[in-house]
Amino acid sequence: MTEESQRLLLVTGLSGAGKSTVLRVLEDLGWEVVDNLPVALLDALLGAPGGQGREGRPLAVGIDSRSRGFKPAPLVRRMKELREAGGRDIGTLFLDCAGAELERRFSETRRRHPLAEDRPAADGIAREREMMEPLRRWAEHVIDTTNYSSNDLQQEVRQRFGDTGTDEPVLSVLSFGFARGLPRNADLVFDMRYLRNPHWDTRLRPGTGLDPEVAAYVMTDPAYEASIAQIEQLLLTLLPRYRAEGKSYVTVAFGCTGGRHRSVHVAERVARTLREAGHAPTVTHRNLDSAPQDGLEGKPPPASGGKAQGS
Repeated sequence: MTEESQRLLLVTGLSGAGKSTVLRVLEDLGWEVVDNLPVALLDALLGAPGGQGREGRPLAVGIDSRSRGFKPAPLVRRMKELREAGGRDIGTLFLDCAGAELERRFSETRRRHPLAEDRPAADGIAREREMMEPLRRWAEHVIDTTNYSSNDLQQEVRQRFGDTGTDEPVLSVLSFGFARGLPRNADLVFDMRYLRNPHWDTRLRPGTGLDPEVAAYVMTDPAYEASIAQIEQLLLTLLPRYRAEGKSYVTVAFGCTGGRHRSVHVAERVARTLREAGHAPTVTHRNLDSAPQDGLEGKPPPASGGKAQGS
């Protein structure tokens, strides 16, 4: 690959606006991703000869107010210098979001705003918005995620930065909890509530389907291997048909009651199978951070070892 074709994308914006989601999708699309790089190292990464992603892949660098040494105005000046020097296709993506929506997101995730550790999130949001204004004005790409679901943002990124030469549909794999509502725009929904429920094991309840112990518990269900293998085979049969029909987006959703255990594990397994078959799914766990609640889970299994009908 020649230097003229090198592609670099700075991904920045307001905290909570979706930078992690964007970087994850870019990685799924084949980009090399570096997140939260100290600003002192950014110049060495972008300014060095051949500072391109591994094996000629495009490179995305995530940087925001949490990055060490972050100062927007000097960063913009340096990006201008690198662009004017030529030899690299340098772009900037800024993620914006309304203040009220950012407050809601920080409240739901129980995270503190990085610029308001001991004050209301609204104070940090206002301060950060003012700080980031030079980067927002500079950015060629601005995405306002106020009314975006995670899946909406993933699709937007794939449209803007994916390989426009491919006719593959944008593939999303989603886990969710039925108790918290069906996902919008899902093309295929699979109900995992027939599998063993880790919620009723007190050791496993605090965990999620990403934990090996929880996954092992779910996999011991007698119906697990045969049923999941059949779902995988169905998807591998359907996806080429969707492509042939010109479908642009395909969202496959796996649900359990709470959306934290069984659906998460199955979504991860199926996505891995699809990747091995040559597809490039983006995985989202809608309710992974939700607190476990007995009231959502129905009745616990009988002492004899029967299966629970919740999460």
